[in-house]
Amino acid sequence: MVIYGVALLSACMLVGTILGQLLGLAVGINANIGGVGIAMLILVLLSQKLLDKEMLSKAAESGVQFWSAMYIPIVVAMAARQNVVAAFDAGALAFVAGLGAVFTGFLLIRPIAALAKNGDETETAVEEGSK
Repeated sequence: MVIYGVALLSACMLVGTILGQLLGLAVGINANIGGVGIAMLILVLLSQKLLDKEMLSKAAESGVQFWSAMYIPIVVAMAARQNVVAAFDAGALAFVAGLGAVFTGFLLIRPIAALAKNGDETETAVEEGSK
């Protein structure tokens, strides 16, 4: 059921926000530092642990997987929007640096995909050899 995914997501977000605020206070900034990222990590780790221990019904498992899959793209989109606004406010150098990072990412897609393809072939060969 999707509601279990929402419950797990909200619990992770609450813990992540609190830890982000505490991290901000620890470094002397009155802001949430990395709370959403912390929440994302907690969500991934906790949902995987629950799945590994088979502590969820199939309905709950599908709900957790749905919200785990939805959460990451939404957070990335929100963070990207904030970064663009901050880059425009900070001036041309921040904007050019952001464009450089995006361009570098585009250039690295093919080499990373090639590495992933090689890894899949290796796993398949290992699985076939063990049969």
